Amino acid sequence: MPAGFPKVFLPIPAEAGKGAAPHRVRVRHGQTSTKGAESMNVLETKGLRKTFRVKRKEPGFAASLRSLWAPSWSEKEAVSGIDLAVEEGETIAFLGPNGAGKSTTIKMLTGILHPSGGEATVLGHVPWKERKQLAYRIGTVFGQKSQLWYHLPPSDTFELMSRIYELDRDDYRRRRDLLIERFELGPYLDTAVRRLSLGERMRCEIACSFLHRPRLLFLDEPTIGLDAMIKERIRELIAELNREEGTTVFLTSHDAGDIERLCRRAVVIHHGGIMVDGSVQRLKRDILRYKTVAVRLAESSPPAESLPLPPGARRLPADAGQLRLSVDLTEIGVEQVLQGLMSTLAIADVTIEDPPMEEVIKTLFARGRDEGVAAREEDAP
Repeated sequence: MPAGFPKVFLPIPAEAGKGAAPHRVRVRHGQTSTKGAESMNVLETKGLRKTFRVKRKEPGFAASLRSLWAPSWSEKEAVSGIDLAVEEGETIAFLGPNGAGKSTTIKMLTGILHPSGGEATVLGHVPWKERKQLAYRIGTVFGQKSQLWYHLPPSDTFELMSRIYELDRDDYRRRRDLLIERFELGPYLDTAVRRLSLGERMRCEIACSFLHRPRLLFLDEPTIGLDAMIKERIRELIAELNREEGTTVFLTSHDAGDIERLCRRAVVIHHGGIMVDGSVQRLKRDILRYKTVAVRLAESSPPAESLPLPPGARRLPADAGQLRLSVDLTEIGVEQVLQGLMSTLAIADVTIEDPPMEEVIKTLFARGRDEGVAAREEDAP
């Protein structure tokens, strides 16, 4: 974490769900921190760092030739000292803009990468030293990298995974049948993966990752590219298995719907360090309270440039024939804004969007910087 940049801790409300795993109470400025007496950390890191050595390319032909026998190198710090603890049964969103260090962190936690410094244990294993043992106890779903065999039906991949994980045959069949029923895989279980839609393929991916009953599931953009109905169904299935089997879910996503629907806790990473750790409810209330309403006007519509806007609605830059508004949900509902627009304009199409995660990060970064300045002013003699 860059020097002088404060970590922001947001409280996790006690009312956030009956029967949920207890959470640590995080307090700033060195105050006491407590944990539920019966809780157990399935994942814990201390000062986890990763620095990559990058070959420096000098401009010019002569410099290119010289670099062949005398290359120069620079170091890029991708992860800069992460301290994180995740309790059993938690559903945690691990967020950040592109290049923040999310994928690098997950690769270290799953044993793919060795860290440059720090410590980590996942289910009692050091990931990069005991990767094989750890693989039996975790599941992974990467939205852009499939574990299904492309030219084979999902049923063949399920069979292969049962052999890899050395599952008892009777237990495997019962588990497979349960997941086929739960994920509604029957109609396409024997169809080659290459012939499945993206939504069908992703259902099979997630079902396959639950086949060996993992205690910890890493989900990297599990709903990327899916339509709204399929996204919601996949979220429901993951949430059900978290509740029923106590599987800990570690999610990275740029989709605010994934975060709101699945996770109680959010950890935001920026420039390789944790800047926010707290409840999704608080994050949503403070940051995700805005919606973007994008309107495409019909040709017969009057111009929207001079249209008066209600309190809580702010005009955003838009192309010709379009209107884009930022709506503060604490002041006015999206439905009220749309009713006002439809009574005045001829509308061809409407899209309602969450603010992009990059915008959320920028807002949090600005808030953290301001809090850091205020804290330094308070501490000044």
